[in-house]
Amino acid sequence: MADVAERAGVSRALVSIIFRNQPGASEETRERVLRVADEIGYRPDSAARLLARGRSRTLGVMFTVHQAFHADLIEGIYPAAERLGYDVLLSAAAQGRSEAKAVEALLSHRCEALIVLGSDAEADYLDVLGHQAVVVSVGRRVPGARMDFVHSAEGKGVRQAMDHLVELGHRRITHIDGGRGPGSPDRRRAYRAAMRRHGLESEARVIPGDHTEQSGIEAGRLLLAERDRGQPLPTAVLAGNDRSALGLLLPLTRAGVEVPRDLSVVGYDDSHLSHLMPVGLTTVRQDAVLMAEHAVEFAVRRLEHPELEPQEAVLDPKLVVRGTSGPPPEQAS
Repeated sequence: MADVAERAGVSRALVSIIFRNQPGASEETRERVLRVADEIGYRPDSAARLLARGRSRTLGVMFTVHQAFHADLIEGIYPAAERLGYDVLLSAAAQGRSEAKAVEALLSHRCEALIVLGSDAEADYLDVLGHQAVVVSVGRRVPGARMDFVHSAEGKGVRQAMDHLVELGHRRITHIDGGRGPGSPDRRRAYRAAMRRHGLESEARVIPGDHTEQSGIEAGRLLLAERDRGQPLPTAVLAGNDRSALGLLLPLTRAGVEVPRDLSVVGYDDSHLSHLMPVGLTTVRQDAVLMAEHAVEFAVRRLEHPELEPQEAVLDPKLVVRGTSGPPPEQAS
């Protein structure tokens, strides 16, 4: 600011007035100061100004690298935060970088509230974190933890997918589990319940996995190896998420299994990955934009009204039928 004042031939106080857009400078002086600032590349430090007032007006977002649905959520978080006058700072959990490290980085940068996407941290850790800061958990509900929750009705989404497959005529429906991934326990329970409800309990099978492409690849290899030993393939697979579903398709298509003629595949999330293949993925859609808006609104609400208790938003998912689901082979032929 002193450099701008010297080059423009005015006082530092006048430069401050101009950058704060307050009256006290002529239009000619204002234009000269802004032109000089632009020439030397000066930008007012709004973060420092807010911190001087005891606020950063920044929301920290913890996400996981390679989770496509997290990218969709982040795209919704930015405009929602901007509308409410908040900035966003991202910190990723990745191979060799734990969620705790990602969260600590956000707190050390003075983020006022945290939005954690699809956390798989221990419940005790999340509860302690929720007592230290305003926290919103997206995609996972942790009973008893002091934080806001935004998630979809997992059971309802799985029921829609299972009803769709059964109506097509499928009976041998296998589920690739999501492991510790967000929503996985609810999806697993809903799958088993749907198989019982349709009288298919004897056909129920859950293959252990997680929310990665590798999980789907390994499940596909397992099913193909069993087929080579004389066991029939399932006629449909409900994957734990879209990434797992897309991974499953790789070994199947390489082995000559045609989807959906020989086997139907359904994912979960409706992330942008589900659109990036020649045949669109049938999947259960979670509304990323609406989830993001709720998360930001919950965080800001408790920041500006600390006396309020955390809230929970449960959003309805919707089955999106595309090209990877069809009748079972015996009916398709």
